Amino acid sequence: MNKIVRYFVIALVVFGVLFAAAFFIKSNSTATISYETQGPIITSIEKKTVATGKVIPEDEVEVKPQVQGILEELFVEEGDFVNEGDLLARIKVVADEGQLNSAKGRMENAKIVLENATIEYQRTKKLFETAIISQQEFQNSQLNYNRAQQDLRNAQSDYEIIKSGSTGGSATANTNVRATVAGTILELPVKEGDQVIQSNSFNAGTTIAIIADLTKMIFEGKVDEAEVGRLKIGMPLSVSLGAIQDKSFEAKLKFIAPKGNEEQGAVQFKIEGDLTLDDDFFVRAGYSANASLVLQRKDSIMAISEALLQFDKTTQQPFVEIQTGEQKFERKEVTIGISDGINVEIVEGISMEDKIKVWNKTEAKKLGDETTENEDNQ
Repeated sequence: MNKIVRYFVIALVVFGVLFAAAFFIKSNSTATISYETQGPIITSIEKKTVATGKVIPEDEVEVKPQVQGILEELFVEEGDFVNEGDLLARIKVVADEGQLNSAKGRMENAKIVLENATIEYQRTKKLFETAIISQQEFQNSQLNYNRAQQDLRNAQSDYEIIKSGSTGGSATANTNVRATVAGTILELPVKEGDQVIQSNSFNAGTTIAIIADLTKMIFEGKVDEAEVGRLKIGMPLSVSLGAIQDKSFEAKLKFIAPKGNEEQGAVQFKIEGDLTLDDDFFVRAGYSANASLVLQRKDSIMAISEALLQFDKTTQQPFVEIQTGEQKFERKEVTIGISDGINVEIVEGISMEDKIKVWNKTEAKKLGDETTENEDNQ
């Protein structure tokens, strides 16, 4: 019986020693978290907004024909540079049968009237020469004769215009489409053989070509209603183009839309800025672009990294933890100002000498062969 007790005591002692050793090893294997600190800095902070949009020519001119018909021939291609008056296309006139028949009827009627007026004029002329009728009667007959001649010429001109698109020596001028301004051909919406119509009171007409001066470009974009109130005409813009990497173009804000449009639940306002081009880069119309606008800027202010800032869960009041001793920290509420998403201005609450706890530091600890991570989520 004594042997059994003695063995039990020995086993209990051995188990206690092993347990103590395991606890000691485990306790000493846990790494103590040592927080680093950072101090405030003196820097400049800009608050910016980015407007998305595109680069377009300041003015685009649509060239339309003077007559309707078939586009017989195009003399230019998209991308060609043209001067004012250069020939772009030629139109083959296709007359409307109803209008042509009506114009021909008016012309024939004018001929009949002229024949009758001619006979009357010749008769009264002989009578006037023999002093049988007065000068007044002769002049009336002569007026009718001249008027009949003019009516016939007008009817013939109308007939020619409907039939061929022009009359007399102006035939080439009406059927030829010429550039009205100097610039680059951006688009040719039609092709040879297409039916085209001229611009009139009831129809805008068919666009033959779109011409623009690519040396005068503007940025056109949109900003949110929350930021449009801070914009002012003349503000500088830094425009980045998706097609040209590592290059920014300067621009100046020249237009802010007085009315916004709702897009996907948010009200957007259109803005425009005059773009300053670089001769080393060719900017094409329609490039997608982003414009950066500086809404607010402060220089030489005390700031800290925004990652050091904490917020009270109840009051949402910002605060930081200030070092008071070796790995000892004290909470200090602060008043913040402008922020750029990286650094935030500290208006009051701390001084330049304070050391601020890097509160979200993560350290690794090792237990046996297993590696884990411990994060402080204060």
